[in-house]
Amino acid sequence: MNILITGGAGFVGSSLAIALKTTYPTYKVFALDNLKRRGSELNLKRLKEVGVEFIHGDIRNKEDFDAIPAVDAVIEASAEPSVLAGLNGTPDYLINTNLVGTINCLNFSLKHKANFIFLSTSRVYPIKTIETLNFEEQETRFVLSDQQPVAGVSAKGIAEDFPLNGARSLYGTTKLASELIIQEYNEFYGLKTVIDRFGVITGPWQMGKVDQGVMVLWIAKHFFKQELGYFGYGGTGKQLRDMLHVADLFRLVDWQLHHLDQVNGEIFNAGGGWNSSASLRELTAICQEVTGNIIPVKSVPETRTADIRLYVTDNTRVTQRTGWEPAIGIKQIVEEITAWLAENEKDLAPILK
Repeated sequence: MNILITGGAGFVGSSLAIALKTTYPTYKVFALDNLKRRGSELNLKRLKEVGVEFIHGDIRNKEDFDAIPAVDAVIEASAEPSVLAGLNGTPDYLINTNLVGTINCLNFSLKHKANFIFLSTSRVYPIKTIETLNFEEQETRFVLSDQQPVAGVSAKGIAEDFPLNGARSLYGTTKLASELIIQEYNEFYGLKTVIDRFGVITGPWQMGKVDQGVMVLWIAKHFFKQELGYFGYGGTGKQLRDMLHVADLFRLVDWQLHHLDQVNGEIFNAGGGWNSSASLRELTAICQEVTGNIIPVKSVPETRTADIRLYVTDNTRVTQRTGWEPAIGIKQIVEEITAWLAENEKDLAPILK
């Protein structure tokens, strides 16, 4: 099999590329990336070591696809991933990358009749609807109630039939718009596709920032003994997310690559789920235990723009259809990222410290 991974030098893209090439040495894996994100250049050596072919290009440029040979599958993992992107300035780069870029990827797939796997986001779900869900405040976290005012949500989390009407951030809107275009290509051009709406993805080699990659950021701040803050929702640190290790993400994409006929045209929510969820307060306690460092954490009551109180993925549908479910829990994730920071401290300190 020949596979193109867009965003192939990014955190998720490079992780998928390396895992695929390691698992299937006879496959040809191409990683396309514009290297815009700081830290992505560190992945070039890792890609080369396992035999992944790197292509320096930009999905916004149609001509950059001309030099790429025919492939059997495209994994669209490129994106401007920040929820805050475009809110404080022009959204041009965001829209051109996350929407126009996806269209260029679709046309490349159509040209070669290649299967198309799209890495979407839980951020397609509207902020105000999530913020008005019924919840309970426990000692260390907020949790969803079973009785809710809308469909597609329960104490287990948010499912695929959660309402889509409303604002969701420009980032989430570009991903949802891409989803709609993908469905058109599937229906009218016969392109085989699957869409995965992932929640928080994490793991070693993620260059965490405040607006994207918060778990690595949280662990790095403990590792380097720097300050953090609980922002919003009273400054209690009880806001909740589920965390999906990139290795668990790979297992799902791997299954879909080899069984796409069984899920052609489908949309799945996929995340760490309830068993791999943590509030910021709980994450702080785990980071203290694993790193041995206690750092100052300030409290800021005001809620940030586009933030949400809690999000947990209901994996019921994807598990029923594919048999996949996440296997790696929060503590193991923290331990792996801490070990990665220690092993690569010299290279990572200028980026994460």
